[in-house]
Amino acid sequence: MKQDFLKYQAQTTSTPLAMEISHAKGSYIYDTNNKAHLDFVAGVSACTLGHNHPKVKEAIQNQLDKYLHVMVYGEYIQKPAVELTKLLANNLPKSLEKTYLTNSGTEAIEGALKLAKRATGRSEIIAANNAYHGNTMGAMSVMGYEERKQAFRPLIPNVRFIFFNKEEDLHLITTKTACVILETIQGGAGFIEPTNDYLEKVRKQCNKVGALLILDEIQPGIGRTGKLFGFEHYNCVPDILVSGKGLGGGMPIGAFTASSKLMDLLQDNPKLGHITTFGGHPLITASALATLKEVVNSDLIDQTLEKELLFRELLQHPLITEIRGKGLMLALIMPNLEIANTLILQAKDQGLILFWLLFEPKAVRITPPLTISKEEIKKGCYIILDILNNIKP
Repeated sequence: MKQDFLKYQAQTTSTPLAMEISHAKGSYIYDTNNKAHLDFVAGVSACTLGHNHPKVKEAIQNQLDKYLHVMVYGEYIQKPAVELTKLLANNLPKSLEKTYLTNSGTEAIEGALKLAKRATGRSEIIAANNAYHGNTMGAMSVMGYEERKQAFRPLIPNVRFIFFNKEEDLHLITTKTACVILETIQGGAGFIEPTNDYLEKVRKQCNKVGALLILDEIQPGIGRTGKLFGFEHYNCVPDILVSGKGLGGGMPIGAFTASSKLMDLLQDNPKLGHITTFGGHPLITASALATLKEVVNSDLIDQTLEKELLFRELLQHPLITEIRGKGLMLALIMPNLEIANTLILQAKDQGLILFWLLFEPKAVRITPPLTISKEEIKKGCYIILDILNNIKP
């Protein structure tokens, strides 16, 4: 299987982890040798309720018996999609009332950028250095990391970059600006939180000049930070909210949400302003609906902050220079790249799944399922500490 994997399936690094998967359940992934791997990554923040959650599985099976794809998105009334978008609206501020469902987070970013241009009639986009919003051409255009995109230029023109948390840059948001797009918590940069009311100040400047604010919640959304969406911590409501990853409960999804006034602009001038064949797919939205129901109707969000405290209490070590992030979106900052790599790779050998971040080489990702137990957290943390105790800096 590994030979066929390397021969026929494209990889994006020369050294893939190449663990052959047998099955997964709860907080564990099992390889074909039936070795259990405790999952501290959750498919990069995607498996909100862990693996093979019974309510998600039941929702998928029930929908499977009814119908799969029947018509392109927006034409037929499909109950799982309608109920999902209604539940989102019921748990968001009133200005975020209508949702366009897509196949992935990066596609939702594309739709959000198009909507901002359509609404304002402007072309300038302001994004942040070290931002990551996806890998399609539009999303890559607002990626603030030149090394990852220089080979694919030319990209979308008229994109300007500011530094996240740098108030002195806010004057660059002007009457020429269609939108400012920011991650509520910067992911690839190392789980950087906004400080000193930064998002409020961005919101105020956008209001002043008539620019729209897009907040990318693809990672922090769906309960991961101790609120349903990260922006709830920072007193800043976006004009367009982008979600994905954890919304799908392990199935591929993206979404962008705005007011009806904004979203209805995609219906005319031109018609079919944003279209998708499989966005809002009934099987995917059934999974997402079951996931969102469980998150908002349980105490998982409250537990998230308790579990964050447990991680912070346990993971105290001279080689952990800092723990960044909020809730179960945490990054261990190591002294250097070598120690980060050693920890991730040795943890894999010891049955614990950790992972890297995109742009911060010293970071080690910890984004487990929200359903992870405190005993599982302790088990994984003891493995981390044991590895670090045996590393000579």
